[in-house]
Amino acid sequence: MTQPKHVGIWIRVSTELQVKEESPEHHEQRARYYIEAKGWQVMEVYRLEAVSGKSVMGHPEAKRMLADIRSGHITGLVFSKLARLARSTKELLEFAEIFRHENADLISLSENIDTSSPAGRLFFTIISAMAEWEREEIASRVAASVPIRARMGKPLGGQSSFGYRWDGKELVIDEAEAPIRKLIYELFLKHQRKKSTADALNKLGYRTRNGSAFSDTTVARLLRDPTAKGERIANYTKSLGDGKQWVLKPQNEWIRLPCPAIVAPDVWNQCNAILDTTEVKRKKPGRKAMYLLSGFVQCSCGTAMYVYHTSRVFSCKKCKNRIGVDDIDEIYQTYLKDYLNGINPADYIEQTDLQLEEKKALLATTTKERNRLAKRMNDLLTLRLDGELSKEGFALEYKPMEERVSQMDTQLPQLEAEIDVRTIQLMSTDRVLTEAKALYDQWGDMSFEQKRAIVETITTGIEIGKEDITINLAYAPPLSQNGGNKQHNLRGSYSPPA
Repeated sequence: MTQPKHVGIWIRVSTELQVKEESPEHHEQRARYYIEAKGWQVMEVYRLEAVSGKSVMGHPEAKRMLADIRSGHITGLVFSKLARLARSTKELLEFAEIFRHENADLISLSENIDTSSPAGRLFFTIISAMAEWEREEIASRVAASVPIRARMGKPLGGQSSFGYRWDGKELVIDEAEAPIRKLIYELFLKHQRKKSTADALNKLGYRTRNGSAFSDTTVARLLRDPTAKGERIANYTKSLGDGKQWVLKPQNEWIRLPCPAIVAPDVWNQCNAILDTTEVKRKKPGRKAMYLLSGFVQCSCGTAMYVYHTSRVFSCKKCKNRIGVDDIDEIYQTYLKDYLNGINPADYIEQTDLQLEEKKALLATTTKERNRLAKRMNDLLTLRLDGELSKEGFALEYKPMEERVSQMDTQLPQLEAEIDVRTIQLMSTDRVLTEAKALYDQWGDMSFEQKRAIVETITTGIEIGKEDITINLAYAPPLSQNGGNKQHNLRGSYSPPA
């Protein structure tokens, strides 16, 4: 049985007044109803009461939440609206980037954003685009000034190369580090190995600028740096973003400037010639799905099924259950045809829209009545305090209204949560049906990468039993019909490969 998704609830109201008027309990109850409807499990509640949304990243509760996301303790965060998460656009983008990197979901109930659903995942695309645009705007302004500063010989930020230091705006030799930098070249010419050179330096008691032992990576970087032979290169790298690697710019953008030399050019050239002939760069490409349904096929025993070697057969190592790649691809395509023929998206959307309007009307009526009763209760309280209403008369009228308001306070977040679920479900289903139809109609014309992208959007799992196959798509009918995710079963006989 699949474990329920573990999520946290985020509650933030910005001032003491809002703590009273926007009840944190109301926000929490609304989130809990939504989570219950999705079949998830609440692991943590993060409370930031009377905290401004201007900056929340440094708050202990925010740090605790991010630590739980990174550790996998929770894989999603539910909150009432984006403004409750943070008001700062910069911090919203930072949260979105962190969640995307950790493959976790953001669920905003008011904006109908649930990134655990296909339609909701579009949110990350939009947020990422916004973040990229913001970074590019800043980067373009900075980048425009870098070549000018470099040609003027000004420092561009960062530390000077080992063996040098900045004296104001001039790069000069550091008398303490320069002899060690020169020794690195001498030792490398002797040992002709980066690791042996690093070991020799460490045994002699030398350390890097920050006090760390020398490593083969550090040795290679310093050997390659032409600053030591009197040629400082500026404007030669650029960052791919926060936390990402730096890459080389095209050489025609590099700025070469003279500087004091620590070793002779021929010594630098000899060392780099040795590096060129002995270093082997190993780049491991990311693993790509080789088969259309890779990662979605699992055995009825709960074990994931893989294609081993060149067998073109999905196999379960635990119970030896097997099915051919071509067989399951054909079954999947046939299922899409039968599945789509039995669904009328327009009818579904019309039915769900009607249900949504009914629920919204009920919410509006309930809210109006609750406010009317609350006002009446305040009026009664004023009459009682002014002595115009007896204690008995006050209790006779006040108590029934108090009970009704309490009941409505319980019902309102439940209604809001149900509207949230139905709205997000409608958006998700429309996306799934559209892509499923595109996948079937254009199957023969699509590339493998296009098919795989749509399969990843509409498929949640494929279970291979001894006598039947269960295909689960990211689609659920209205809650009144089944109250949760629905499994679509395709039963029939098939012959496992020998």
